[in-house]
Amino acid sequence: MKNSNKSSLLLNLRFLNLPLISTTTAFPVDSLRLEPDRPYTIGRSKLSSDFTFNNRSISKQHCQILYDCDNKRVYIIDGVFLFSKFGYRVVVDQFRRRLLGFYDDEFCKVKVSLNGLFVNGVRVSKGEVKELIVGDEVSLVCGNEDMCGLRTLIGFSIQNIVFEEESDMCKGMPLLRVGVSSSGHSQGTASSGNRNKRVVACRVNDVMTSGCNVMKRAKYLHSWCEDILSNDDPLTYIRYLAGIGRGVEYSHGYMLNELPSLAGSKGKFPKLGKTKKRRGVSISGSRPPLCDRSAKVLEPCSHSLGSEKEAALVVTKNLESVQVPADNINSNDTSLLSNYSAKVNPSCFGGTIPSEMGADPYSPPGKKFYLNRLEVMDGCSGKHNVISLPELLHPIESISRIFIATFTSDILWFLSYAKIPCHIPVTIACHNTEKCWSLSPDKRTYMPYPDFPNLVVVHPPFPEAIAFGKDRKKQGIACHHPKLLVVQRDNSIRVVITSANLNAGQWNGVTNTIWWQDFPRATVPDYSSLFLQTSEGERNQDLISDFAAQLAGFMSSLLIDVPSQGYWIAELAKYDFTGAVGHLVASVPGIHSHRTLYVKADHLASMFCNNKFHGSVEASVVGLSHIFNKSDSNGVQLKKLAAFLRKSHKNTIGLLEVVLRRDSNVPADANAVSVLVSNPDEFSEGDFAQLGFLPRNIAKWLSPLWDIGFFKFSGYICPQEALEAALGENNKKFELMLHVFQGPHFPDISKMLQPEHAICLCSLIASIQRCTGLWRLQEVLGQYKWPDHQESDFMYGCSSIGSSVNAQFLAAFSVAAGKKSSQFCDSEESDPEWGCWSASQELRNPSVRIVFPTVERVKNSHNGIFSSKRILCFSEKTWERLRPVGILHDAVPQPDDRIGYPMHVKVARRRFQSRRDASPFGWVYCGSHNFSAAAWGRQISGSSQRLHVCNYELGIVFICPPSGTTGSSTHKNSPNLDDIVLPFVVPAPKYEPKDRPATKRAMWEALAELTEQERKKVAELEIADDVADDDDEEDVVEVMDYVVEEEKEDDKAYAQMLWSQVDSSQKSL
Repeated sequence: MKNSNKSSLLLNLRFLNLPLISTTTAFPVDSLRLEPDRPYTIGRSKLSSDFTFNNRSISKQHCQILYDCDNKRVYIIDGVFLFSKFGYRVVVDQFRRRLLGFYDDEFCKVKVSLNGLFVNGVRVSKGEVKELIVGDEVSLVCGNEDMCGLRTLIGFSIQNIVFEEESDMCKGMPLLRVGVSSSGHSQGTASSGNRNKRVVACRVNDVMTSGCNVMKRAKYLHSWCEDILSNDDPLTYIRYLAGIGRGVEYSHGYMLNELPSLAGSKGKFPKLGKTKKRRGVSISGSRPPLCDRSAKVLEPCSHSLGSEKEAALVVTKNLESVQVPADNINSNDTSLLSNYSAKVNPSCFGGTIPSEMGADPYSPPGKKFYLNRLEVMDGCSGKHNVISLPELLHPIESISRIFIATFTSDILWFLSYAKIPCHIPVTIACHNTEKCWSLSPDKRTYMPYPDFPNLVVVHPPFPEAIAFGKDRKKQGIACHHPKLLVVQRDNSIRVVITSANLNAGQWNGVTNTIWWQDFPRATVPDYSSLFLQTSEGERNQDLISDFAAQLAGFMSSLLIDVPSQGYWIAELAKYDFTGAVGHLVASVPGIHSHRTLYVKADHLASMFCNNKFHGSVEASVVGLSHIFNKSDSNGVQLKKLAAFLRKSHKNTIGLLEVVLRRDSNVPADANAVSVLVSNPDEFSEGDFAQLGFLPRNIAKWLSPLWDIGFFKFSGYICPQEALEAALGENNKKFELMLHVFQGPHFPDISKMLQPEHAICLCSLIASIQRCTGLWRLQEVLGQYKWPDHQESDFMYGCSSIGSSVNAQFLAAFSVAAGKKSSQFCDSEESDPEWGCWSASQELRNPSVRIVFPTVERVKNSHNGIFSSKRILCFSEKTWERLRPVGILHDAVPQPDDRIGYPMHVKVARRRFQSRRDASPFGWVYCGSHNFSAAAWGRQISGSSQRLHVCNYELGIVFICPPSGTTGSSTHKNSPNLDDIVLPFVVPAPKYEPKDRPATKRAMWEALAELTEQERKKVAELEIADDVADDDDEEDVVEVMDYVVEEEKEDDKAYAQMLWSQVDSSQKSL
């Protein structure tokens, strides 16, 4: 029958809150006229939708609604069908098949919305079709107004459904679609998810006179009744028929806990009776596919269609294949289908895990990493190590709190997709260019969703030192780019390091690496584990794990100045991290000095010898020039200071210990701390020359921790710099090095710690100087001697290559990775540059190979350029600089089922092998660091060695050390290095002369070459407005040499206020 002879349908609607706009008229509509067998798209985009809701939480193409004229039914699906080959001629078949629970993603894919579709408060599963009746309420994004972060529902309810009939006899006598409950009343479906049967009914006085399809529908229902009455097991058969109305829930198969009530004595289901064809689908004499009772099934069994006339059901013991006979398909369907098969794997599910699974069934990867489960892999990726976000968080019920650090984030998607209860405390640290540069902590923290009162969003601070011209208003190249999840439970804590940002595209459509490890709860809290561990003044990585200290240091740098979140650092002390299988490598933005990273034993001789040393803090003295320039007209105090400095004893590196005095009675600031130089004369006890004060931002956390006795502090200065500052010869900041020691009440922290102390502890740990970026990588890998002559490959795969990647950066990274000049590989010279791999050597003999996709590979991916243009970053200028060096290699995804999908991984490996039959050794890195100076840092010149780091980053290094070397015993259970399967083909194919990387310019040129038809297709698939830009972190401006930091005006004003109030007669504490 031609469409012109078919009836159309009119849906009368009532908006929930926001009006539905027609893209044709640009006006709100309260009814939809649906032509038969044509899908209508509801979304946000005016270009790709028929009707729109104007709200950013709505996807560009959110859902589709269709009127099935032959069966007089209205269907809705979450997302849109992507018909790349057959067009709309198969759309009705696909809607019908999915209503019955038959899915075929290979034949016809569905792009689902980000925030979901709800019918009567129940979320529609991915790819599921629901039938709509009068009274149904359809909501987009949220299913319950009380739980909705938007504070309002978006959608509509169906007031009535009017069919415009095919014959003249029916004109003026529209049919109404109603829902019939057990009581016979018309009503919507309850939120329990149980769907009622749908019927078509004419007005009672019109039935006998109309030539409508009522008689056809009546016969149709009558045949169902016949089947029920003639069946050997009517009750089970009715349940099966109800399952068809429910869609996926029953037609996919029964859950294990339902089987006993339906199965026979031997676990087999009773015979249903003779075969009858109903609704265009044959109901076989055998039971529809059901889950094997003996199998562990995580979701209703997936169905697939077998070859023609095949046996009714084939289920293997391990559920590797499930097939349904072709007789169960409408004859119109089989002409379009050949052979549908799907794998059912216990680890493959769509986000819901039955409660009977209990504890987490997924073992941590150890010294390896997994890849994320792509959306196209549902039900078929058992042989490779893959995992999804819901699997990582399972079981949700036992989670106490969650911490997340990410670059981009779609919080509503995360809450919905992972089914996060509204009461769980969730802290999300994410990037925001404006707010991360704000000086006000209040502007960097907010609670966006009243319905999730314990969800806090934090924008970590960027230091002024890395801003352009040291001016915060001009901002700078900086990016909060880590991908970290910390999931706390009562008996364990899970640390997850991934390359995926917190949005649907990254977890479901792009290849990312995922590593995690669970750490048990400690018998007693160990707060010393949060600090750098020393042995006779030296770091000893081989014997002492610093995983907890590195994690605490990184998290505290994100949460500094956020009082409500300081408890996170104290919580880490409750768990035992000594079993960590890898070494954390973090980058924290700032200009870092190398001289404060280590403290030798003889430097500690004059300190608190009976207290454990916990690290150093780079601080300063404020107000030094005030007293000598304005209050010392005759120079008496200046002469006194000079005498004290000249006679005082200096340590082996020329630093002088000063006295720190608490000035708790100063009205201007109860946390004030004075800095004094004592008279070295043994007969002049209590005689001091005051230099100034600690800055307010240091004193505010130091004083509470000092007062309660958790820590003690000592300070060191350079005498020459003190005199220069006193004389006012320059305006630079006068540096002071603080050393931190255990105080008398340190063992009682767990008993005495109050909320106000927790944020102070967080600030202290954030301020402790640690190796970061390249220096941290060098610290970890420098434990071993790596034989350069046995190196077999050294590669780095990433999604972004910084514009500062030049010979100097390549050499610096190679040095951090353990590479040395062959001429001086065994040198023991004290000069840190002696024997190091240089930029000139790097140019002559390139070491590291960069793995990055060619533009042709990107163009040939499933969705072409648009699938990669927002996650790949490589400037044309940098390509021209690196092209002559010949270090670029193509990124070919592996395993094979990932070919054609973008990669967002950041993975490095350096591999060694002494001989062909020997086990390889080396190291592997995975995490968030791209190959850029912004991520790893750039060494700059100055008075001392310094490292300029722009980004927050986090990754982990797995080490398989060479046998017989120091520390190899610690790694005796290490896997073979080749057991760590990389996400790209190795060896990666080197660029041919004609190859070109997927630079920004290359991708835009490729877009310009598309035909009009291809552009239209790309526009339909584009999801850019649903997900924010990703790794666009290109450091396009070269970092200038280090400029000495000057004393800030705020610090001067603070010191002047203290000078006017301090009681100089106070004694030192």
